[in-house]
Amino acid sequence: MIALSLAEIAAVVGGQTHDIPDPSAQVTGPVVRDSREVVPGSLFAAFVGERVDGHDYAARVVQAGAVAVLASRPVGVPAIVVDDVQTALGALARHVVQRLGATLVALTGSAGKTSTKDLIAQVLRRKAPTVFTPGSLNNEIGLPLTALTATEETRFLVLEMGARGIGHIRYLADLTPPKIGLVLNVGTAHIGEFGGREQIAQAKGELVEALPEDGAAILNADDPLVRAMASRTKAKVVLFGESAEADVRAENVRLTDSGQPAFRLHTPSGASDVTMRLYGEHHVSNALAAAAVAHELGMSAAEIATALSEAGSLSRWRMEVTERPDGVTIVNDAYNANPESMRAALRALAAMGTGRRTWAVLGKMAELGDEALAEHDAVGRLAVRLNVSKLVAVGGIEASWLQLGAYNEGSWGEESVHVSDAQAAIDLLRSELRPGDVVLVKASRSVGLESVAQALTEAGAEGGVDAR
Repeated sequence: MIALSLAEIAAVVGGQTHDIPDPSAQVTGPVVRDSREVVPGSLFAAFVGERVDGHDYAARVVQAGAVAVLASRPVGVPAIVVDDVQTALGALARHVVQRLGATLVALTGSAGKTSTKDLIAQVLRRKAPTVFTPGSLNNEIGLPLTALTATEETRFLVLEMGARGIGHIRYLADLTPPKIGLVLNVGTAHIGEFGGREQIAQAKGELVEALPEDGAAILNADDPLVRAMASRTKAKVVLFGESAEADVRAENVRLTDSGQPAFRLHTPSGASDVTMRLYGEHHVSNALAAAAVAHELGMSAAEIATALSEAGSLSRWRMEVTERPDGVTIVNDAYNANPESMRAALRALAAMGTGRRTWAVLGKMAELGDEALAEHDAVGRLAVRLNVSKLVAVGGIEASWLQLGAYNEGSWGEESVHVSDAQAAIDLLRSELRPGDVVLVKASRSVGLESVAQALTEAGAEGGVDAR
């Protein structure tokens, strides 16, 4: 974080200082909420959780080098006491962002946010120092914590914004006002909470409503609900996609033999060829979104294409590909799942597994509400249509819907199986995998299927693995 004295921070957040011998002492390190992340110069934000109260760690974090604690009550060590720690954290983030003057890029969407954010960051940091959301810390706590890691050298701040209801993105955009706002898509993720795709579009569009007139709204030309958001902003509108009307578009899209996308990138300033290191055709749209942002910030088509071709995955368990010494390929996409990302992952599996035996180890997609049965059934059916060799549905009722969809689509018998949990899936795969097989593992985060991918990777690691 930029250096601020405790007195300055107290004034910004409207807090009272307690047990602070020197109000001019400066916070020079990061603001953290996990006591294990404290380093000398830190400010520790004490949140009260369901199982842990951060205030109980106050003495420990100060001993570890924290300058003070941002707290909701006095804690017997240097502290800035506020009515609400989350509100104070947001106020501090807003103050730091305004002082920095860095260009803030915010993005949202139903699917692909984290992968696209990682691509944008890898492209922009070739131009200037860039800070970006780690993983998918995109809520009212993770977003300000990310913004507060920016320093005087930061020129681009790339922030992922998530939403579970109307008003969430408006709140986040108020904390960290964006200059460029990117909306990727409107899908069915969290549809059970929102009530419908139109409500999801309403929430996602709050991002473009927050943009200034001299800003830019980067919108997906291939998604009608996103494209319609152009009417909700006073900012410049830039379209990306495969549509001929897109300002930044892809032509001659194809997949390599290993399932990696390649295409001709067209921007208003020129064209250049891209061959990505990531897996799956769905990354083309993500790459175009990143390219549109980078072009708006002054990068050439050639610079963007080179950066996209060299970019990798920065976040764990998102199409994370490992080649075992015995030729088995493990695709760990177990971080999360919704119908759109599930379909994209299955298509990537089919492309990667050309001429090989393919396994789809799938589990529950959460928060689909009344659409849950139909969406799980549809994913099972798609696995058959894509000629996936084996479907292993893991878990409870939702997994049974996956298997039922596959069975009804293709009269599968031995080709689909429903197992109770991750360990049962591991046992099955360990006994049946053959050299050359490709295994996709994917489900919502709560299912914990990353353990399947990790166990399979470890099972073949004796001769070493090439993790990409």
